[in-house]
Amino acid sequence: MAHKIGDEAALDIYRFLLDHTVSVTQSLNADKWVLYSEKIWENDIWDEESYRKKLQKGDDLGIRMANAFEEGFNLGFEKIIVIGSDLYDLSEQDLENAFKKLEDHDFVIGPAEDGGYYLLGMTTFTNTPFQNKEWGSETVLADTLKDLNGENLVQLSVKNDVDHYEDIKNIRAFEPFLKHIKE
Repeated sequence: MAHKIGDEAALDIYRFLLDHTVSVTQSLNADKWVLYSEKIWENDIWDEESYRKKLQKGDDLGIRMANAFEEGFNLGFEKIIVIGSDLYDLSEQDLENAFKKLEDHDFVIGPAEDGGYYLLGMTTFTNTPFQNKEWGSETVLADTLKDLNGENLVQLSVKNDVDHYEDIKNIRAFEPFLKHIKE
């Protein structure tokens, strides 16, 4: 996105999306982990009383997600959901609904408009959804659904995750970040 809107605007949008993620998760009645990619930041927007901070482990997104799920289940959690921080469309009710779906389903997945997914939840660990994927591609959702074919799975509504300028150019909330763009 930065190549289209500039580094400063892209950083501002990233911060805006992080703030939004805090707003939809802060009051959620669940243990919440924030998984950092390179370094855990102290005194950032993730209140240490509400969020447990951990460092991601693994060479690609699939391995990092698998490790997070596996660690959570090893600690005794019975329902785990992972989300990204690039979801303006996500609400606290969406997350509560996803946890509720895990009462009757083994897997819950939130399809993204771009062919990926914005949310994945499960009640027991399996490594299958994290293997042999081209992460960041438009085939991730279809490949994951194939891997989980025959499983007790429910899909949530499709949502827009923010990866590219085209994902936000017509959304009013992003207009202040894009006012310098001329098409």
